[in-house]
Amino acid sequence: MTILELLTAAGPLFYVLIALSVYVLFLAFARAQTLARLGQDPTAVIERARATTAESGPSAALAELDYTGQSSPVANVMRAGLARADWGPDAAGSAMNSALLAEDSRLYAGLSALGTAAQIAPLLGLLGTVIGMVRSFLVFSATTNPSPTELGQGISEALINTAGGLVVAIIAYVARNALRSQADRIAASAERVREELPGWLSRPGSLTARSTLPSRAAEAERLSPTFETAEATP
Repeated sequence: MTILELLTAAGPLFYVLIALSVYVLFLAFARAQTLARLGQDPTAVIERARATTAESGPSAALAELDYTGQSSPVANVMRAGLARADWGPDAAGSAMNSALLAEDSRLYAGLSALGTAAQIAPLLGLLGTVIGMVRSFLVFSATTNPSPTELGQGISEALINTAGGLVVAIIAYVARNALRSQADRIAASAERVREELPGWLSRPGSLTARSTLPSRAAEAERLSPTFETAEATP
């Protein structure tokens, strides 16, 4: 049986399954590329940011992340925490929580669509099966002695749609699980940074580096006795 004969025997609903399969393959390939780009080993980035924070403070680590153009979920979570480092570990942790939610949306985008495709593909195949069987019974009821060829058209349509729906569902299900596993691994690395970075900021080295530049309040307090002395001088 040629492809043209297969499409002719499958009926119109099979074209819907073909379109769904193309969508599933395109979405799975696009998400796999994105996750492969975002899921590069973050160990070097984490250790470099940790060392820079300890040596030069969170501002230097943040500047280094911006300079290198890191845009992975791990880097974005670190960037959010380091940007709020001067507000304290609690503020940094809150900022990283918000960043982590945003990165989760980016990591798991498209997976619900693959899950939906895995659910509806067998139903579309079942609908095609029912239509094919109904077609066969109509031929049987309309003719006293229907030929095997006439009955076989409806049966072929039923079986082809059943197989097509199952194939699309299997592809979508496997792709969704594989991509979800990869996204979970990346999210776990970002979660690790969220838990560890407040500890970096609490270490004496990072606090010393962070306080090398006096704050405005400390500067005002230092200068206030000078102003008072100047005002008291006649």
